[in-house]
Amino acid sequence: MSERTSVEAVADARPVPSKGTVVVSSLASDSHTWNLVFLQLLIEECGYEVVNLGPCVPDDVLVAECSRHRPEMVVISSVNGHGYQDGLRAIERLRHCDPLAATPIVIGGKLGTDGGEDRDRAGELVAAGFDAVFEDGKDPIAAFQSFLTALPRPELRQLPDPARISA
Repeated sequence: MSERTSVEAVADARPVPSKGTVVVSSLASDSHTWNLVFLQLLIEECGYEVVNLGPCVPDDVLVAECSRHRPEMVVISSVNGHGYQDGLRAIERLRHCDPLAATPIVIGGKLGTDGGEDRDRAGELVAAGFDAVFEDGKDPIAAFQSFLTALPRPELRQLPDPARISA
């Protein structure tokens, strides 16, 4: 029996089919990029292709790119503390776009600048149309990974459930 070379082994390797595309973005007021790169790598490790729109994405660009790519999920990340107010504005525009009506859309990171202990930002964002909210300080990475691995295939997806989750 002959030994196979590494070139032969690579040639025989079959690529794992992608689970689909995920759009990762910040919001118009957020110039941070490290969070977007981290999310891209995490999502790619879970088998998805990622379109990373980068920092300071205006709402109209976010809607246009999500409509064009028709992703399996949209992930919005905020580091500057304006995720709550910018997220409310963005989700309204995204949900009014027919191709995105049933697309899972999540937001996470630093959602406010005032501590927010007396507010239910996550609940308000879910009520506005996000499928999940992953706030800093509540183990957002583990919660996001669980959400991502439970994401249904597009052909099994239904219109968003009014009882969306917040983590």
